[in-house]
Amino acid sequence: MSEGEVFHEKQRLELCAIHALNNVLQEQVFTKETADDICKRLAPQCVVNPHRSMLGTGNYDVNVIMAALQSRELAAVWWDKRRTVQSLCVDKVQGFILNVPSRVSLGIVSLPVKRRHWLAVRQVNGHYYNLDSKLKSPVCIGNEADLRTFLSEQLSLDVAEMLLVVRRDVEEYGTWLNSDDLRK
Repeated sequence: MSEGEVFHEKQRLELCAIHALNNVLQEQVFTKETADDICKRLAPQCVVNPHRSMLGTGNYDVNVIMAALQSRELAAVWWDKRRTVQSLCVDKVQGFILNVPSRVSLGIVSLPVKRRHWLAVRQVNGHYYNLDSKLKSPVCIGNEADLRTFLSEQLSLDVAEMLLVVRRDVEEYGTWLNSDDLRK
């Protein structure tokens, strides 16, 4: 499979949460308008919505991602970094959304400032891909072992977080964990 066949939205404004959602779903489902509607539903009485940038350029928080996934009959499971990624039952996970530190740049100039950035990882036709919207194209991570290495490296950053994108029944029964880990 060529990387050209993998759906990959590129970064625009501060819309990385929308790009991560669409990339993990492998189709354009969400837009800035749908994310703004979710923000209004989450905080209808607020003049300044706490779930997005005051400037209206995006920068959506995890609540918007979780509500968006729920609208698609999916769930987001917050990964406990005290667990090893070896305990993941990756067959039950549709994709991963990571929140990582990212450098801010203006054009070709990189500023000494880091902000939070959402990115997606997903399996497509047997290969896992890093679908970070800041990349020029999807980057093939490889097989399941390569995925576990990639996720471990990302989660080794103190401030990195990960959401597992799963079906609701997988969330409800906790089957995203290997059966040995469910008993702990």
